Amino acid sequence: MHIDIDRNTCIGAGQCALAAPALFTQDDDGFSALVPGHEHGTDHPMAREAARACPVGAISVSPPTP
Repeated sequence: MHIDIDRNTCIGAGQCALAAPALFTQDDDGFSALVPGHEHGTDHPMAREAARACPVGAISVSPPTP
């Protein structure tokens, strides 16, 4: 699946990193970022939970494009 973080929407609440620390971290500015190695997608089971945990809906998870 593909994970997208809308940096214009992200408020740096860190709920994604709490829900899925293997996938998400926070960058030096405090905004959500993917852990290195997951930039091109993942099948991690917590990806959708992290998207649901975002209080402003800055994370979207979609099927990979063929």
